[in-house]
Amino acid sequence: MATIEQVLPNEIEKRSMQIIGEELAEMGIELDPRNEAVIKRVIHTSADFDYATSLAFSEGAVDAGVAALKRGATIVTDTKMAWSGISKPALAKLGADAQCYMSDPDIAQAAKDNGTTRAVACMNKAARLEGDVIIAVGNAPTALIELDKLIKDGRISPALVIGVPVGFVNVVASKEIIMESGVPYIVAKGRKGGSNIAAAICNAMLYEATRREL
Repeated sequence: MATIEQVLPNEIEKRSMQIIGEELAEMGIELDPRNEAVIKRVIHTSADFDYATSLAFSEGAVDAGVAALKRGATIVTDTKMAWSGISKPALAKLGADAQCYMSDPDIAQAAKDNGTTRAVACMNKAARLEGDVIIAVGNAPTALIELDKLIKDGRISPALVIGVPVGFVNVVASKEIIMESGVPYIVAKGRKGGSNIAAAICNAMLYEATRREL
């Protein structure tokens, strides 16, 4: 029979993180301290320990994301689900913002006029933003493919790209493209990912940024 662990409601997340740390140790996995908070937050969100080894980080990626958020960066997501999962109180503390353009009328029209996906149109809209921009893609590989083109054309220089789309068509290739784009990135190698993973990565950095504010 399963044993129920008695944990106070406000201690559940802390206990979960302890369990994650214990199980990683049992697997012989030692995380890079610079990326540990992001990896543990993703595992906490997904209960999937594969992310301990499949999440790829460019040099200084987490620090770059945290610094951008402390400067009031705008996070642009490719789904409302990712946007809704990002901590709004943490954003407010930093004077940062999160946007998802997928439902905007101009995005629907641009996608129709140009024969593209809405995700592609969203990246073009994000390229018009001023200030620091973090792109968080959890669903659409077409967003990453278009983003790479925009980077090459000098139309956008993201402070960080979170590339974690999930699926089968062009998912792996789109992630590899971003890893070769020359911008800071956090990428979930392989087919796994999702909007919840994109939000978890954003939140890990937001919590770190607000903690450093204390």
